[in-house]
Amino acid sequence: MLFCRERDDEHERWHGESIGTERSVSVHGMDDAFPIDDIDDILPGMIEGRARVYCHFGREPEFDARLLGWMRRLRQLRGGGVVPKEFVALGHLLHDLRLYKSRNELRLMRGSAAIAADAHLAAMQLATPGRFEYEIEAELVRTMRGKGAVPAFTPIVAAGANACVMHYQANRAPLRDGDLLLIDAGAELDCYASDISRTFPVNGRFSREQRALYEVVLAAQQAAIDEVRPGQAFSAAHEVAVRMIAEGLCSLGVLQGDADTAIADGSYKRFYPAKTGHWLGLDVHDVGDYRIDGEPRVLEPGMVVTVEPGIYIPPQDRTVPERWRGIGIRIEDDVAVTRDGHEVLTDAVPREAEAVEALLAQR
Repeated sequence: MLFCRERDDEHERWHGESIGTERSVSVHGMDDAFPIDDIDDILPGMIEGRARVYCHFGREPEFDARLLGWMRRLRQLRGGGVVPKEFVALGHLLHDLRLYKSRNELRLMRGSAAIAADAHLAAMQLATPGRFEYEIEAELVRTMRGKGAVPAFTPIVAAGANACVMHYQANRAPLRDGDLLLIDAGAELDCYASDISRTFPVNGRFSREQRALYEVVLAAQQAAIDEVRPGQAFSAAHEVAVRMIAEGLCSLGVLQGDADTAIADGSYKRFYPAKTGHWLGLDVHDVGDYRIDGEPRVLEPGMVVTVEPGIYIPPQDRTVPERWRGIGIRIEDDVAVTRDGHEVLTDAVPREAEAVEALLAQR
């Protein structure tokens, strides 16, 4: 049941067609709809006699005050109205429902992922030396809009050392021969989001150092994806990715000592400060608890997560040899938990270094 503004010719002249009460039922599937101006007359009667009211408390102070006013009015009725004795925060329940995707929701998320994959592939074709980050961003947006979607967030198009900035969004720098380009972009289709990251050489060939770090991130991502399955803790993917990255950085000499020490003292975080994933759905960083009673949440069929390990070596970090500095790499895919394991929704974009180079060679 929906309370909404009625249609108004003058308002629509400036702002376009609105929904109104009739279309709320005929087009959007409401059981009934009423003018928002009538809420004080209608809603208190609907509340009377109910044992419990669910509400988003604390988000709209004006509405909270209005609700309390209705409670007072019901108590003052002749004979005393039956007033709800329990108020329950609605957000937690809705957030939990959003974690479990229906068959139709997964269909929409596959569609969103396919459009995002097409956008990444188109961007990779365009991203050659001499171009600018904003040109690649424009190609991402053009492809998404051309397929009926919109960007789920402002795309990150980070060339060279810009990739070491976790949430880089300036998108103004040139693409230089010898640089890597990190693209983090997702589509939103019918309100459902996707989120893909790929890192590739602008000139089409990884350098030795770029390739070495890329292989560490790729191995960490595959190991993390393997942990996405029913009954496994959400945190398991991050833990195995941290282990793989720490071991890789130590074997390359970027980190001194062994992986156990790097994990124990947290020194790996200098080059991998992020988590390995997040919930995905109606938002890119979607709602839902990651821990239940202090313990990591257990994955169940219908949940969708991202898996996005990375290595980011700041250009000014003089504790590592110069050949490693300014390299930033992230590989990210969207993974749905299935009854028997998982489904990678975004595997249409190559990840293996050889496949990436082969794709770029076709430009």
